[in-house]
Amino acid sequence: MNNNQNQLVSVIIPIYNGEAYLSEAIESVINQTYSPIELIIVDDGSTDNSKEIALSYSQVNYIYQENQGVAVARNTGIAKCQGEYIALLDQDDLWLPNKLELQVEYLNSHPEISYVLGEQKIFLESGIEKPKWLKEEHLNKQIPAYLLGALLARKSVFNQVGYFCGDYRYGSDSDWFSRTIDLKLSHHVLPELVLLKRTHDTNESHQTLGINLELLKVLRASIQRKRQKQTEV
Repeated sequence: MNNNQNQLVSVIIPIYNGEAYLSEAIESVINQTYSPIELIIVDDGSTDNSKEIALSYSQVNYIYQENQGVAVARNTGIAKCQGEYIALLDQDDLWLPNKLELQVEYLNSHPEISYVLGEQKIFLESGIEKPKWLKEEHLNKQIPAYLLGALLARKSVFNQVGYFCGDYRYGSDSDWFSRTIDLKLSHHVLPELVLLKRTHDTNESHQTLGINLELLKVLRASIQRKRQKQTEV
């Protein structure tokens, strides 16, 4: 691709004690077929070797903050980024090399679309048993990914929707997507594989009770927004 015509993409990786998989995540960003990329890592108070790993890559812009949760870490990165487009990646997941190239090309060709997603494959880390919440038909299968790791959004979307809500421990991503839907922002899911979603024994996705409770909270918040909008009409 002709880099002189490419918009800057800001990639934000929030980390908290992520030393086990962080290098793989960073390298999946560095090895993208697209450029230019601004890679921002927000360390949310790690006590392991995450800082040393992050700083071993010259491409990384490293930010440290006291532990405040992943939503606040993402917000810190968004507030600092300079790119026209914003992408987010979890510390234990991986991108396919052409993820950003595919998605930037699509958004450039479709100015009416606010953000674009893609498809994912969920894989088990070696030696880990399949958790009960993970459906067998979803394992190692290519399926649509309504996840932040599969997202590329125009920076302007965050001005419309707002940042991530720090009141959620598990559901800030679901809440954000819910707000985009309530605002009727247009999006598209590419049929291409863009994200490899790692399942391991410390995933927050194992916290099914907490996740389900927060999803109910997200649903109630959406209903309240719609009611509020109806009263304003």
